[in-house]
Amino acid sequence: MVQYDCPYIRTSREHDVAFHTQHWEFNQADRTLETRMLAIGETPEELHGAFKTLDDYEMLQGYDLLSRKQNTALIRSRIDETDAMRAIRENDGYVTGPFVVRNGSEIWNVGFDRERAAEDALSELDASNEFTVRGDDSINIDDFFDILQNVESLGAMLRALQDLTDTERETLDAAVEKGYFSTPRGATLDDVAEEFDISKMGASKNLRRSQRKVLRQVVRVMNDVEAQMQLQDETSPPQ
Repeated sequence: MVQYDCPYIRTSREHDVAFHTQHWEFNQADRTLETRMLAIGETPEELHGAFKTLDDYEMLQGYDLLSRKQNTALIRSRIDETDAMRAIRENDGYVTGPFVVRNGSEIWNVGFDRERAAEDALSELDASNEFTVRGDDSINIDDFFDILQNVESLGAMLRALQDLTDTERETLDAAVEKGYFSTPRGATLDDVAEEFDISKMGASKNLRRSQRKVLRQVVRVMNDVEAQMQLQDETSPPQ
């Protein structure tokens, strides 16, 4: 999604910074959106520059720096309602997952209770924004029940992905796309290193760190889901 009136998107075009958030809250009185965002710059200098740029946009009503450590900061910000947010809200849309703003665009995870509402929202979004629908799935009641039961494990997985640095994420993404993990292998570690113009040792280090972070949470989620299934079997009434 590219919103032309979103200050976060504009800022991410000018600086190597990404914004992550789980939700937004709409204030009906002054028609502003408030959210707590995790801002991650490629460097502390990029993060500082991003905040200066963000502060210059009229759509931004203000932000509070809640905490900061080197190139990462947690902020509470308030912006005027964007055109896209209005389209989602007025068609009874709701947030179903995290928002990620990076490189001048953002990934949205939103849901609608009725198919017609989703169609109307997409039609309105198309008038003033650019977007691509990456997935359009309907969730039945059994799937929804499974999600609710395992929401804590899924949240841990999302946090693990958010803990990846941009370098780790990009290295892992490149390795997957090039076929490094395929059988037979479609790319070597040298190919991955060449993608980023770094040494083979550097590529290996970035790849190992990203795999360790993700796989640690994958194993935890697998164990949590297995435990939940066992509990269901033990508490289910006999047929």
